[in-house]
Amino acid sequence: MDRFLFLTLDGLSRGAVYAAFALSLVLIWRAARIVNFAQGAMAVAAVYVAYSVSTSTGSYWLGFLAAIAAGLLLGTVVDLAVMRFVDHRSPLNPVIVALGLVLLIQAVLGMIYGNEFRPADPPFSRSALTVGGLAVGSPYDLFVVATVAAVVVALAWTFTRTAIGLRMRASAFAPEVSRLLGVKVGGMLTLGWALASGVGALAGMLIIPTELGLHPHAMDLVFVSAFTAAVVGGLDSPPGAVVGGLLVGLLLSYVSGYAGSDLTPLAVLALLLAVLLVRPAGLFAPVTARQV
Repeated sequence: MDRFLFLTLDGLSRGAVYAAFALSLVLIWRAARIVNFAQGAMAVAAVYVAYSVSTSTGSYWLGFLAAIAAGLLLGTVVDLAVMRFVDHRSPLNPVIVALGLVLLIQAVLGMIYGNEFRPADPPFSRSALTVGGLAVGSPYDLFVVATVAAVVVALAWTFTRTAIGLRMRASAFAPEVSRLLGVKVGGMLTLGWALASGVGALAGMLIIPTELGLHPHAMDLVFVSAFTAAVVGGLDSPPGAVVGGLLVGLLLSYVSGYAGSDLTPLAVLALLLAVLLVRPAGLFAPVTARQV
């Protein structure tokens, strides 16, 4: 029983990061109807910026802020310099361009930083705390959960309670009507890319210290898990992305704890295949999304 509780708490902590990354994929999908396969590589690039800043200044938190800023900037540049010039009449074109961006970003990172693993130390201890003889997670796990929860609340408030959030939602779902009402749809789209990339950078900062370390390909498997979480919840549903992330985190924790870590990639792919076969729009997709 103690092992089950430990794996559950560990899965929720990991799932919180997958939820944040899945949320970044949902933000892009809702804003531009694009699955950004370059999101993982963009997140790694932002973490490398954090590594450079932290190494030169000795401050993790300056690096943390630099990663978020780099994510926001990179998302803006990708939209203005690349995605604006893609022919969106075929849904395959943005996918091909995004995959090209993955190769480009990873190649540039390899040329600048090399392909060896670099240390990515967390700001808090990863040693498990015990309450009544039961391991309940580490201080870093608590930091991860609290950070992701704060981001989810902030995004929910932005999109439901602020004028700019309402403009972003209107631009995504009715761009022509929004233009007639004076909304700068292009600017809202760029803002959506920036926010998604910033959230992805945050997820990278949270997940990479729990993996082998910083590497140009450090987010490849994380992207698969986060994409699965987004599909499970529904690409049109931000709450679904959060729930999907937690479900994927629990699945990975249970499979790793009871069957071995070698089976975790197969478990994720099996879950993705099952959802695509049974409910392709996702478990929490809106009614209109299910009818399309």
